[in-house]
Amino acid sequence: SAQVWSDYLNVRLHPKSLYVIRQYMHDGDCGCLEAFGQGESLLQDPGCIEELEDRLHFYVEECDYLQGFQVLCDLHDGFSGVGAKVTELLYDEYSRKGILTWGLTPALSNVGVNSNGWIFPPSQDSQKNFYRLMNTALGIVHLSSHSSLFCPLSLSGSLGMK
Repeated sequence: SAQVWSDYLNVRLHPKSLYVIRQYMHDGDCGCLEAFGQGESLLQDPGCIEELEDRLHFYVEECDYLQGFQVLCDLHDGFSGVGAKVTELLYDEYSRKGILTWGLTPALSNVGVNSNGWIFPPSQDSQKNFYRLMNTALGIVHLSSHSSLFCPLSLSGSLGMK
């Protein structure tokens, strides 16, 4: 039975294409990856960095002429921290190559506007709204500083801000 998104793919991915963060799997120990710092700290582990560099070098060596990288990354949760560290790694290792980064935020349905002008989903509590806002802000700052071009993408058109 299917348990994660990759189980639904019709195309088989190369084993080096996926890196599973075990503690944040559906049945993992740590719950949700909901804060920028959580994602960033995952890639502080030397074993994780070594594994990512090994996988990256595997694909780079397969390229005849590497022009650059495209990074797609959620901004609103802890994956913004993961993406920030990955783009920093790419920037440090391949500074002469282009890095095009897409920062993705979900479209919010049935949103409201609070007194500060921030758009928020009324069903979520204020702590989740705060995390979402901080993750988005930190993600934009860190991803754009290590990218040749950073492009935020959201169907809401506002990235959660009015």
